[in-house]
Amino acid sequence: MNIGEAARASGVSAKMIRYYEATGLLAAAPRSAGNYRTYSQADVHTLRFIRRARDLGFDMTSIARLLALWRNEHRSSAEVKRIADSHIASLRDRIGQMQAMLRTLEHLSNHCHGDARPDCPILDDLASPEPAR
Repeated sequence: MNIGEAARASGVSAKMIRYYEATGLLAAAPRSAGNYRTYSQADVHTLRFIRRARDLGFDMTSIARLLALWRNEHRSSAEVKRIADSHIASLRDRIGQMQAMLRTLEHLSNHCHGDARPDCPILDDLASPEPAR
């Protein structure tokens, strides 16, 4: 299949397919006589794997490691679990940071009158050298 068909079948854009090839996540596709990339069902399966990993927020390095483990029939699931657990910890940290941002913004918004006056604690906080905690 050509790149457009592979994109439709995998849910990954043609641009991202080319990017995954350039970064080595996906093997370079063989070319047709007309110099068009051709993809197999195995390529589409790999693209779906990558898309699902991206949907779960894994970074490209982790996806490359997961792909290598997926392809290795003698893999240890302990390594896969370690990668997933590390990602879980990272997600929890990011969620905590986002919750702190939300609390700060809610606090600032609750203290802003939102009227015709020029004073605004939101702008004051953004302009201050030390952010409110």
